[in-house]
Amino acid sequence: MDLQTFQLIGKNALVTGSRKGLGAAIALALARAGANVACHGRGPTGNGVVEAIQRCDRKSLYISGDLADPGVCEQMVEMTVDRFGSIDILVNNAGIIRRAPAIEFSLADWNEILAVNLTAVFRLSQLAARNMIRHGKGGKILNIASLLSFQGGILVPAYAAAKAGVAQLTRALANEWAAHGINVNAIAPGYMVTDNTAALRQDATRYGQILERIPAGRWGNPEDLAGAAVFLCSEASDYVHGHVLAVDGGWLGR
Repeated sequence: MDLQTFQLIGKNALVTGSRKGLGAAIALALARAGANVACHGRGPTGNGVVEAIQRCDRKSLYISGDLADPGVCEQMVEMTVDRFGSIDILVNNAGIIRRAPAIEFSLADWNEILAVNLTAVFRLSQLAARNMIRHGKGGKILNIASLLSFQGGILVPAYAAAKAGVAQLTRALANEWAAHGINVNAIAPGYMVTDNTAALRQDATRYGQILERIPAGRWGNPEDLAGAAVFLCSEASDYVHGHVLAVDGGWLGR
């Protein structure tokens, strides 16, 4: 096996929702493997992730924007290509969550979650793939799915619907774009220590129930996604198309 196939030297990436949490860990992992990385978040600054990437001797920039706004997707791809010259890797990580009983769930929350967690994934993938096909060099699109791509969850109907959609969209796009040398795959993280799971971790009963079911005996950390992300964004995964890889401490196998 040639370990060079896991390197990303000369590749240019865009990672959404990479100001902190899972996205920041993935962005830094790609940079350490050799990629230049454009980072994105809702906040006005990059929270130190751009500087961390630059310390890896890689180029970086920060793009602020709300993915519920359709115009932001086009702007992000354009800025990445303008800065780096191409977009070879797209990681659709950004996501939001709202918790409420389905009978009370507001249409406004439903629409916002679907816009950010699913519609923006499609639009960014479409824009990136157009650039990849035009340049004829293929590329990698990595979507961040969820355990709720497979399970229904509780009090998160919009999030579950969107993440199930991400898994199916991953397969659909892979079917169309594999012939162009574009690999579309996804990672389904397990229960991770991020802002999105703060409410669960603060509920002692629910936290204990979840922990008991994880064979690895712990919640995941953002860095636990690094290896899978680099693999699925590198030449090492060139024959992997339409796969949803669970990185969940064994949760789904329990």
